[in-house]
Amino acid sequence: MSDQESLDIFSLLQVLWRNKLWILLSAALGVLMAGYYAYMLAVPTYTARAVVMLNSRQETVVDIQSVVSGLGADTSVVNTEVEVLRSRTLMTKVVEKLDLTSDPEFNLLLSEPSLIDKLQAQVLGYLGIENGNVQVLPEMEAKQEVDGTVSQLLQKLSVVNVPQSLVFQIVVTTENPVKSSTIADMIVDQYILDQIEAKYNATEQATSWLAERVSQLQARLENAEEQVNEFRANTELLTPEGIAAQERQLSDLRERITNTEALLETTGERLSRLEAAQTPQERAAAADDAQLKALLPRIGDPSIRSSIESRFQQIVARAELEAGRARSQFETLHASARDVATMLDQQGKDQIRFQQLERESEAARLLYQYFLTRLNETAAQQGIHQADSRPLSFAVIPNGASTPKKAMLLAVGLVIGCMMGSVIVLVLELRNDSIRTGRDLEAGTGYPVLAQVPQVPVKGRIATARYFSENPTSAAAEAVRNLRTSLMFSNMDRSPEVIMVCSAVANEGKTTLTLALAQNFGAMGKRVLLVDGDIRRRTLTEYTPSVGREKTGLLAVLSGDASLEDTVVRNEYSGVDILLGEKTTANAADIFASNRFGEFIKSAREKYDLVLIDTPPVLIVPDARIISQSVDAVVLAVRWDATSLDQVTESLSLFETVNARVAGLALTQVNTRRMQHYGYDYQHYNKNEYYTN
Repeated sequence: MSDQESLDIFSLLQVLWRNKLWILLSAALGVLMAGYYAYMLAVPTYTARAVVMLNSRQETVVDIQSVVSGLGADTSVVNTEVEVLRSRTLMTKVVEKLDLTSDPEFNLLLSEPSLIDKLQAQVLGYLGIENGNVQVLPEMEAKQEVDGTVSQLLQKLSVVNVPQSLVFQIVVTTENPVKSSTIADMIVDQYILDQIEAKYNATEQATSWLAERVSQLQARLENAEEQVNEFRANTELLTPEGIAAQERQLSDLRERITNTEALLETTGERLSRLEAAQTPQERAAAADDAQLKALLPRIGDPSIRSSIESRFQQIVARAELEAGRARSQFETLHASARDVATMLDQQGKDQIRFQQLERESEAARLLYQYFLTRLNETAAQQGIHQADSRPLSFAVIPNGASTPKKAMLLAVGLVIGCMMGSVIVLVLELRNDSIRTGRDLEAGTGYPVLAQVPQVPVKGRIATARYFSENPTSAAAEAVRNLRTSLMFSNMDRSPEVIMVCSAVANEGKTTLTLALAQNFGAMGKRVLLVDGDIRRRTLTEYTPSVGREKTGLLAVLSGDASLEDTVVRNEYSGVDILLGEKTTANAADIFASNRFGEFIKSAREKYDLVLIDTPPVLIVPDARIISQSVDAVVLAVRWDATSLDQVTESLSLFETVNARVAGLALTQVNTRRMQHYGYDYQHYNKNEYYTN
């Protein structure tokens, strides 16, 4: 941390410390308001706590436990149960059981409207605006009332899961200790009953569904068995032995068909050769008959020729007969084989269909038996369900109120009061740009601070004037001496003879400072003339109570109606001459800008060692800037912790516009005690070995 940051923090702490009384007052106000709320306004509430534990049972849903298995123990299950405990369905049951709709604490329709609600209704009525309540049907009013009661109950309920456990705390806070305990216990009871009812309903639904399913499966089984029996009755099914015999028969027929086909081919070829033969020799060769071969040499004999022809026709007829017999046998065997094959194919299809029907019947029987068993097991579970949770401890009626926590409220009020006081102090401090040290004044303006005059410990202008004369060794008097010394050496070539004291705004102590400075110069044996240049207010008159406000003064001297010697008033405390102001209707700026005023100053220089002029504020009227053209030095009075730096710099800028010589600044009415609180080293004004009060 840098030195600047350390300084800022230290300054911040100093600001808080010097305003500690205001902070303490704010803290006391905060405690008072907190106490008023805690002891007078706050309605005591009582908190009851019931504890319930979740049973963790994780079974596989494959048997009788499929409808009664417990809950798991993972985070999702725990969070789900928390929401179940806070569900509106469960809270509605609690509201109905305890008749909370008749309790004004929960049913806001029964409670008196608050002051804020009444004021809001009045304001809306004056403005002609509807209250915004939604109109509902009469049959919905009861439901709306219950819903509102449930919402209020949920606001007074909190469910807390103990970390790393399956334990839930049901916390209920109401305005009655017995009511809090009763509601907490009722929530636990309804929560457990809700779990049992859920399982009972699940079992009942499962039983109903299983019964319906078993009935469907039974009808399906009966239909499947009926189809098997009907198929068996309407279909001639062969035994495996009969099917084997048919297959052997088919094989034998196919073998005979092959042989017959060969015979048919042979007879057909022989017949074709016989029919193709033309000559006796070709016929004898084609017939391959011994008799024809024996008759062939005697073919020239007509009788023999006739015998050969007759013999050949017989051979052709026999060949045709054999060929026809072979063809007929082939067709018969082929038809028989086709019939046997068709029969075997139909038997295969019938067997497949029969087996399919039997399998469907068996599957329906197994499914029916399975669901029938489940139905019997589920029906046996009705009435023996257990909840997934159990209460660990019921709510105890609280002995004392849980809220308001009076000690905590008082502590919070104290802290908030201190914080608010500190914030207000810091905001005011940040907004305050007044001057508090000579260093700040010099750094902000670039002009030297000639003196820092402490606050005079008396009240009233006359007492103030008397104080400087009666306490010449006081801190204020010494500060004025410092101002005198600074003025004497402000110009090394020539000490100023005419000095003007002014201020930026009114009530900065410039008149008192001017009078004290005149007294200080007078104590040195100098002839001093104090001129009241603020003829608009004529403040110096208040320091000379023995002289009336109607006495002639500066205007009479300027007009020549009276001499300076006859007009001045000798101050009894300081011994200096005072030229008072007079009431006039003329413009003061015009008076001081006249040649007569310049001649008056020149004359006063000759008659007095020092002339002091008290002028009006610079920022209010132009008188001071005009008078500054006739003086040797200008002293600007700046009230400590009151005048802002902007006001001072603006005043100096105005003097610079008229080329007036500002010798320096004087910090007035310095509160030394408060200055120490601000952290500034101003303790030398309180050292008794040098100063007296």
